Amino acid sequence: MKSPHWIAAAWALPLLAAAAGPPQGAPAEGLAYVTNQGDGVSVIDLATLKPVRTIAVGKDPRGIGITPDGRLLVVANQADEDVSVVDTATGQTLHRVAIGKNAEFVRVGPTGATAYVTYEPSSSGKPPSKEGPAEKAEQHGKDGRDEQPEAAEIAVVDLSTFSVSARLPASPETEGMDFSPDARQLVVANEGDDTVVVYDLASGRAAKKIDVAPYGKRPRGVKFSPDGSIVLVTLESSDNFLVLDARYNVVKAVATGKGPYGVAFEPGGAHVWIAAARSEQVQVLDAKTFAPVAQIPVGKRCWHFTFTPDGLKALVACGRSDAVTVIDVPKLQAMATLTGFQQPWGIVTYPKASGSLDAPSARR
Repeated sequence: MKSPHWIAAAWALPLLAAAAGPPQGAPAEGLAYVTNQGDGVSVIDLATLKPVRTIAVGKDPRGIGITPDGRLLVVANQADEDVSVVDTATGQTLHRVAIGKNAEFVRVGPTGATAYVTYEPSSSGKPPSKEGPAEKAEQHGKDGRDEQPEAAEIAVVDLSTFSVSARLPASPETEGMDFSPDARQLVVANEGDDTVVVYDLASGRAAKKIDVAPYGKRPRGVKFSPDGSIVLVTLESSDNFLVLDARYNVVKAVATGKGPYGVAFEPGGAHVWIAAARSEQVQVLDAKTFAPVAQIPVGKRCWHFTFTPDGLKALVACGRSDAVTVIDVPKLQAMATLTGFQQPWGIVTYPKASGSLDAPSARR
């Protein structure tokens, strides 16, 4: 079945009817929600830094988003090819919405009316590795001939009807996404063809496509600066990130540790934080000069992180360590390791905070 045409101005659908405010019984300091590829979503009390419950969702949960009022979680279940929409107050799944093969990255739209979900029909769902016989067979077909990879799409989920209202045509293996501060554009990294695409959200059409191949391979994380003057794009397989200006022209490439993925600006915007997963570090850089400020040791396969709502801590999901590393932001050093997770992948907070998968509801 062909994808339905874009419904104009889907991002501007009315807000959910629920009144704003935290879920009933939530602590004043807030909560963090962590997807475990092994099982469910862990809920962490940010006052005690202890898990308080696990929410059941689908198989292999990865991407996660939360509405501005904190009442709904949207979780991408990669193995089930759908998303779970969860009531945070009860922990109950309200709806399961079919998305497509390898549903992975989630961003809830700025108004909370929609969620954007990437999925990857051509991907094996496994992390990249050096091309060997299996990879060659997958890329070139069983008979050795080249096959055109199936293009991915970005599903737009209407959170009032719990259905896919539109699908944006994308490139093979869509990955990270971020909204422009004015909520008019969505920037998407496509690791399968080494491009970054800018979408106009009013029309749902691609406004610009940037070839990043001259600078590196496998774009993964995307993040606007708080003032919207630059966009950062991490290139996982070339150990660097790109700085794009407000017109999406490449300004420079900056070297990082190995395997950069998650990227976010520290609250206040003074520093950029990057998860260099294969170096087992979170790297902190000056947000204007991109000079190194600190390298903080973390665990294995740490892709995504979030700051706490007060900006004093950062929580880093380390999948191959089955742990979440807690970093003291003013001191720029790890202060605790939380255990008991099962391949943690994504992490967001409520109240919403800066992070690789999310941003505050109102940007300064």
